[in-house]
Amino acid sequence: MKGDRVEIVVDAHDSIRTYEMTATRAGRRVEVTIGRGVVEVAEVTRSGTPVRTARFMANRLLALVEHPAPRPPLPEERDERKE
Repeated sequence: MKGDRVEIVVDAHDSIRTYEMTATRAGRRVEVTIGRGVVEVAEVTRSGTPVRTARFMANRLLALVEHPAPRPPLPEERDERKE
């Protein structure tokens, strides 16, 4: 969903670096895959085609924070708030 965002904090030996991957268009999302010592963060289309990809060594990763896009409340949630 447009607005999905993932922050990646990496140990770069002498400093700490922060990277950010954001879903830039409607219908795109950010997916995180972890396997075999590699963390892959990709912006993908509705059909699953990767648009942008970033790979990081898992042993250098300090933090990976996912920020979902804000969404409007559902009709049921709006009714509950009025009561």
